[in-house]
This record gives sequence, structure tokens and C-alpha cells, in this order.
Amino acid sequence: MRFKTRVIHDGQPPDAATGAVSPPIYLSSTFRQRAPNVNQGYVYSRSGNPTRALLEQALGALEGGAGSLAFASGLGALATLLESLPTGSRIVSVDDLYGGTWRLFEHHRRQFDLRVEYADLSTPTARETALSGRADLVYVETPTNPLLRLVDLRATVKAARRMGARVVVDNTFATPALQRPIEYGVDLVLHSTTKYLGGHSDVVGGALIPRRPADLERLQWLQNAVGAVPSPFDCYLVLRGIRTLAVRMRAHGESARAVAEVLDDHPKVRRVHYPGLSAHPQHALARRQMDGYGGIVSVDLRTNARGVRRFLAALSLFTLAESLGAVESLVDHPASMTHASVPRKEREAHGVTEGLVRLSCGIEDPADLADDVRRALRSV
Repeated sequence: MRFKTRVIHDGQPPDAATGAVSPPIYLSSTFRQRAPNVNQGYVYSRSGNPTRALLEQALGALEGGAGSLAFASGLGALATLLESLPTGSRIVSVDDLYGGTWRLFEHHRRQFDLRVEYADLSTPTARETALSGRADLVYVETPTNPLLRLVDLRATVKAARRMGARVVVDNTFATPALQRPIEYGVDLVLHSTTKYLGGHSDVVGGALIPRRPADLERLQWLQNAVGAVPSPFDCYLVLRGIRTLAVRMRAHGESARAVAEVLDDHPKVRRVHYPGLSAHPQHALARRQMDGYGGIVSVDLRTNARGVRRFLAALSLFTLAESLGAVESLVDHPASMTHASVPRKEREAHGVTEGLVRLSCGIEDPADLADDVRRALRSV
């Protein structure tokens, strides 16, 4: 089946007991046992829940993994993954990444003696230098947050294999609608299901999808032991969002393209970050590796902090808020919001300046979003 069909049918069959087309929400925290340790597949909802099982089936199928594990947030998924690493493990990570991920890496570096090294894995020279010696984990965002750099998955997996490392890809920005990292040999895929998979700004969640059954089994044990699991209702909301993922991602891409074209070559814009533009340095890689360019556009404005605030205040369709990937358009100032936990010197060295704005383009009419950005630029 093609992807647009699979998002509706994979892991979401009509309920066998009642024929309900929409998956039931099993709110029970515990389940009757016929005798001690004799059950019908479920014991306690931290360990497993029928609604969560449907979400995990759907995510595992769409990403092409051995299965999947749902969590209460994307950082809950990452924290559980880090629990699987021995003390002293070496992690090589992209240097342009979500501020919450950086904060968690730094916590584990200080408290649990993880060796975390950051590198620009989007360039071949830097990648080959960083991926040398021994490592346990290579952590990738592609596109990255917020500068939308791309990492060559095939080349990264090849280099990681030489150093004995597993590769983890945060696929939140692309989703399996646009990119399926396991097809390139990636070992684990991570999601903040809060974003495009949920898609409606009404749920927080995360997921891990391992390529190998052995990793799935180990992480299932940790999922239960750590306990950072989502509620059944949250699982239902993500399942509902997945059903429209294919059509939404196409609409997000159309909106982002319209906004990027307004910003491109505008005199008040220093640089536009969007892989769908032919001028993007990795546009060719995006065409090879992805089935679309996503709904995020980041822009460096030629102005000071006051000018940025004026731009943000002048937007009427883009709501100033953290998060992304929702049906409504959102705008974020990474330096003071999502990436504020990263020290200023380090932020700016990676390109996250005071003038950088991240636009999450929703599924409104693209022409209306383009007009909104034009009006806001006049205020700068």
C-alpha cells in the first residue's frame, strides 16, 4: 500500500469486539488476571495498554521498524534511550539541535559521565573528522532545529558502522511522510509526536522506533522501568493525527514554500533557511533523501532585537508560541525561547542569532500566510 493509505490503515483496524471504526480508548490503569500472572496480555497500563499498543503498531509500521515505543514526550523518549548507555559512553551529536536535547545531553554529561561531542555533521569534512575513533551513539537531526541543515543519512550510517556506533535520527521535522531513516540503515528513529504526528497543538508525546528486535526488547524493558509513558487518551490523539499526516504534510510544504519565496532575496532578510529553495546548500540532498521539504522556514532578519520584536508583533496569522507542526501557524524566536538554555556564545557560534526567527507554517491558505509575512516585514 502507498503511504497515504497506510497512515489510515496501519495499526488502526476496526475494533474486533464492537466494529468501532475509531480505536477505543482504554482508560483502565489495571487489568483483571485469571490467576496470579495469568492475564489476557495486559497487566498494568505503565507496562502496556491496548490504545498505546495500537499507536506503537502504527508508528513502527510507518517508519519500517521492528516495532515502536510511545512515551509521554520526545525528551522522555530520549531520556529512556540514554538510560540504555553505560557510564562513560561517547555520543557524537549534530551541533545544531533542539535546545531541550542539548540541555538533557549536558545533564547526562555532568551527572553520568557521558562523553558528548558536538559537530557539524552536515558537511562531509566535519563528518569524517567527528566520526572517527570509537563511539556508542551518533545523534542526528535532519533537518536540524532551527537552521534546517541536512545530514546525509547513508554516508553517516557508513561512517558510524566503522566506529561501532548506533545511529539515532530525530525525524520530528520530516516525519515518515517525507523521510524514513531506517531505509538508510539508521538504528533508531526518535519523534516528538507533539509536533506533526499529533498535528493539532493538543497533545504532548514522544516515540522511539528501533530497526532491530534486540533494541526493541531492551528499550521495552526500560520503557516499563523508567515509566515515562503517555496516557491512553494522548495515544488516541496521536493516532487521530496520524490519519491525516500525509495530506497535512503536503499542505505544510505548500505553505512553507510560499513563505520562503516571500523571504528569499528580500532586502530586510539576511538569509533564508529552507531546503526547498534551490539556493539552499543541500537542496540536492533534500531531493534525494526526502519526499518533500517540510513546513519549517527559518529566517535571519537584517535588524536588531527591537526590529525582531516588531516583526513578531506584526504577524497576525502566526502565533508566537513554542512548538511546531500544528495545523495553525506558529512563530518562535529560538534565542529567547526554544534554545534559551544553550549559552549565548555557543548558540551564536552555531548560527542561532538574535535575528533568527523560526516559522512553523500551518495549513492555512498559503497566500494568506505569505501576505502576513509581507506585512510583518514592513514593520521591521
